[in-house]
Amino acid sequence: MNDEERYEQGMRVRRAVLGDEHVDRAIARTDDVTRDFQDYITRNAWGDIWSRPGLARRDRSLITVALLAALQHEGELAMHIRAALRNGVTKEEISEVLLQVGLYAGAPTANRAMAVAQEVLSG
Repeated sequence: MNDEERYEQGMRVRRAVLGDEHVDRAIARTDDVTRDFQDYITRNAWGDIWSRPGLARRDRSLITVALLAALQHEGELAMHIRAALRNGVTKEEISEVLLQVGLYAGAPTANRAMAVAQEVLSG
């Protein structure tokens, strides 16, 4: 697969996972500073990793939520909680993942992630 095909595949997966509205906003904000990064994440994150057959998108969403919570990336966490719901993850499963994060990454980290989840899931 060439770069153009990976980009097209990545855009399809990106839109399916994050939603057209989110992707359209990101593309609309693209400028000379962010253009290469947008291309990079579309081809590599979405066209390569998220497109691999080894894990279902639902499973990738659960892993991504756990990692973003543990790394305390709240903005990305909120986006990926919404994506997880789109990929069939339930609110209860998100809560369970964040409990697991609390065990392995610490209560303060999970507390921050739970606040993000609560805001996203109640809205």
